[in-house]
Amino acid sequence: MNAHTQITTPTIAGTPFAGGFYAGRFLLDGAEYALIVAPKALGEHQPTAWGEYGQNIEGARSCNDGRANTEAMAAAGSALGQWALTLDIADHKDWYIPSRDELELCYRNLKPTTQENWACFRDGDNPSSVPVGYPYTEETPAQTTAPEFQEGGAEAFQPEWYYASTQYSPIFAWLQGFGGGGQYGGRKVTARRAVAVRRLKVTP
Repeated sequence: MNAHTQITTPTIAGTPFAGGFYAGRFLLDGAEYALIVAPKALGEHQPTAWGEYGQNIEGARSCNDGRANTEAMAAAGSALGQWALTLDIADHKDWYIPSRDELELCYRNLKPTTQENWACFRDGDNPSSVPVGYPYTEETPAQTTAPEFQEGGAEAFQPEWYYASTQYSPIFAWLQGFGGGGQYGGRKVTARRAVAVRRLKVTP
């Protein structure tokens, strides 16, 4: 692909795209990327530990570079990180666990439920998303308009807590709630869901 080629992405979250489903756009190191969520049947992990409880994993603290975080997780021994990096879905092998901001983008654009958002403190604050994400209100974000991602749909996130690849501390990792949108640090040893994503650079 020519270095100056600009990728055309869907305009509606939940549209099939590049081996998964389009979830939105975000910024990383000054470049804009499309975030793609893996098909649920192949790229969602049942509840499991984040791994390496009590260990400060260097390189796993980025709020917007999930790939770097996942590689650091895997190198430190995290089975979850290793699982994501070995996925081969639709001939794509560059899947990873999303960072805090990437996972928030998934909730903002693919919220499964109709329930009110928690709207607590800074929940929803996302300087990496395009456009920038501001803290939730009770009504915003609303349930996604993509039928397959609405609660009960084939691709819908469960209204539960999902792990981000962003380490909060040696004991905690960032979580994103897909019921009401809460965000906080949860113990790395607790079994929670995780989803794989990949990204495509869309600006030169």
